[in-house]
Amino acid sequence: MTGSGRGARVSGGALAITLAVMLAGCAGNTGNGSGDPGPQALSAGETCQGIRSNLNKLDKEGVPSLVERQNSGQKLPAAQKAKADLYNQLLDKYLGARCHV
Repeated sequence: MTGSGRGARVSGGALAITLAVMLAGCAGNTGNGSGDPGPQALSAGETCQGIRSNLNKLDKEGVPSLVERQNSGQKLPAAQKAKADLYNQLLDKYLGARCHV
């Protein structure tokens, strides 16, 4: 097995875990009168497919591991922090617009 194949599985797994945790949080807030605001509208020109494509690109670059490091309190160089922040913003949009449903 090549290193790149293994890395892709690891980052894909990190994304799957992140999505599962976020979906679990969403599941408790829907349809029960908890004040769920419903799906958030995407900005003009944005699509779920475009956001997903950007997330996939960042996955291939190993950005989920940067997000995990940042979330655990580790300091990241500015360029890595910017990528981790972008990944989080895209994931928030993707989930907020309910692209995953």
